[in-house]
Amino acid sequence: MTYISTKLKKEFLIESIITIHYFEYMNDFIFSGESHDFWEFLYVDKGKVSVQANDRQYTLTVGDIIFHKPNEFHAIQSVSKKSPNLVAISFYCHSPAIKSFHNFHCTLTLAERTLISKIIIKAKNTFSSPLHIPSVEQVKLSENAPFGAQQLISLYLELLFITLKRNHLENSVFSSHAHSSVKNNLPEEISDFMKRHICDALTIPSICETFSISRSVLHTIFTTQYNCSPMSYFQKLKIDYAKELLRSKKMNCTEVAHHLSFSSLQYFSKQFKKAVGMSPSEYISSIKGISHSLSHP
Repeated sequence: MTYISTKLKKEFLIESIITIHYFEYMNDFIFSGESHDFWEFLYVDKGKVSVQANDRQYTLTVGDIIFHKPNEFHAIQSVSKKSPNLVAISFYCHSPAIKSFHNFHCTLTLAERTLISKIIIKAKNTFSSPLHIPSVEQVKLSENAPFGAQQLISLYLELLFITLKRNHLENSVFSSHAHSSVKNNLPEEISDFMKRHICDALTIPSICETFSISRSVLHTIFTTQYNCSPMSYFQKLKIDYAKELLRSKKMNCTEVAHHLSFSSLQYFSKQFKKAVGMSPSEYISSIKGISHSLSHP
């Protein structure tokens, strides 16, 4: 028997990374623009920005991504009261398939957002240069990077690009499945969005705008999936997180109320007692009492 190998085709090959950044900007942020000979994509993790790409103008909100091809002039400006959080990754890739992302922008699914999160997490362990400083123009490798960390970054990027092309650019069964998946996963995606913005003062209009749905659709999703209103669900998430913060003793009641964007300590205490059956201070005391009794039988 004669065995013959089959060479596997790589649709996307990331040749090198230029920068990986996660920026937390001021709400009046303006970047006047630049162009360069490598690819770059911008992902909006919080807020809303206006993006110029050559002579085209786009408005991107939470969950949106846009690609800039080599030598394309691009500029950014915040257009929201909220300070924007942005992911910017630049790289060299000469694979023919990368041309699919010329003038490409879309809203990512939960799975696609998760891939970007994995890239950021790996980058923190792989590079010694900080991710949050815009002036950094070259990522420097860490001497203590885990085994295979560099390769994982390129693999996650290549997987992201394959997924984007299948889900958003292919007129095939993959595309129809992707749209169906987005619809079916919408409750989970909105819940994940709330968890990622647990410290913000989210509103019904802001959630509807982010996911391009109406108030009635949002209400139906939550009453059907979670048997409560969207804001009641978000409030429960906040209270659960508040309990976690109080148990950790990292913050006092006033700090927790401020951290979770409650309008006042009084309002936080009222909502906490309504949900838990005791005030935050009583909850802390009860935890201390339980801990003391467990450690001193």
